[in-house]
Amino acid sequence: MTTFRAETAPGEQPPPDAVAPRDSTPQAPTSVARLNDTIRQFVQTWGSVWVEGELTAWDVRGSVVFGQLKDVGTDAKLRFRIWSSTRERLASDLSAGDRVIACVKADYYPRDGSFTFTVSAMRHVGLGDHLEKLERLRSQLRSEGLFDPERKKSLPFLPHRIGLITGADSDAEKDVHRNAELRWPRVRFRTIHAAVQGDRCVPETIAALKVLEADPEVDVIIIARGGGDAQSLLGFSDERLVRAVAAASTPVVSAIGHENDHPLLDDVADLRASTPTDAAKRVVPDVAEQLSVVRDLRARLTRRLTDRVAADIRQLEHVRSRPVLRTPASLVMSRMQEVELAVARGRSLIDRLVDTDARRTGELRAALRALSPASTLGRGYAIAHLADGVIVRDAHQAPVGAGVVVTVARGSFAARSEGEVVERSDDAPAI
Repeated sequence: MTTFRAETAPGEQPPPDAVAPRDSTPQAPTSVARLNDTIRQFVQTWGSVWVEGELTAWDVRGSVVFGQLKDVGTDAKLRFRIWSSTRERLASDLSAGDRVIACVKADYYPRDGSFTFTVSAMRHVGLGDHLEKLERLRSQLRSEGLFDPERKKSLPFLPHRIGLITGADSDAEKDVHRNAELRWPRVRFRTIHAAVQGDRCVPETIAALKVLEADPEVDVIIIARGGGDAQSLLGFSDERLVRAVAAASTPVVSAIGHENDHPLLDDVADLRASTPTDAAKRVVPDVAEQLSVVRDLRARLTRRLTDRVAADIRQLEHVRSRPVLRTPASLVMSRMQEVELAVARGRSLIDRLVDTDARRTGELRAALRALSPASTLGRGYAIAHLADGVIVRDAHQAPVGAGVVVTVARGSFAARSEGEVVERSDDAPAI
């Protein structure tokens, strides 16, 4: 149990007739003023304390900032204020969602019993370490091929429905909707709000991405934020979010709205848009431009068809202007005499060839007949041959009594040899 000392600050007088808090009893209670003054004196002994947490509120009221710090990982919170003299020394990009370390001094106000902290210094926590880790992660993901252009998916020409992940009531959401509807009035969205900085950024964005991935009507997903400093963009370089986007089957557009120190989401997304407005222009075609393109194409097609038909008509007229096509019969008539002469020459040539071949055939027939044994037999000669068919060429082949068959020009007859009659003269003609 804490005991408060009833000491009075120099130059101050304790409340009259007030018992010190440590000496209070039901019969002699202390006063509220004495208790508050005692608490204030005790709090002032704490001095300044360095504390780390997330900015969950950042309310600028004139020259004073009223804010709130939340403990990372728990729900513990403390309220603070920053005087203008201190604010001038702080970074100008501090805002809600940033993770910071601050030097605070407790203040307790006896008048109303309020308790707050005054900030004398504040800066982003470990930004340099975060950026160093980010570059190492960037190199690792690049080596894995997650940044390769070949793996990036093409965006549909006209998406059926656009998935949008952005902060609630943010300018980024309004910019995407307004510019997309200006370009294509009938465009449809499915918008899921998520924290765009702080500890809730990564899990809420991943959850929204999964929901849109599961929607078969969503053809492209835009993750939009209205820019920011390097600290507030750290969530979009988280490895969990980057790998979830790389694994998505639906094309993802990164529209964080910044130019320098771009997060890893830009590298792994299928398309990087410089701003949410640029994302709307890249995802949705301009209906006016498309109608203009259609009109231009129709005009070009009409000109091409007209020119082609005109050229074909001119060529047809040129062909028809030739004499042979004006009077087709003239071509036949001019060739008729040539055909008749060719037929006559062919007939004459054939007749000569037939006559020549006929004469040659007759000569060959006569020569053949002259050399034929039948012609010899016709001149009175005969052929004798024995019963076994051997032709008798010598008289000794047909001794006396031998049977022979004699062939003459007209038929054959049998005979019997009487032996050699006379000696054969060498001048006797041979058959």
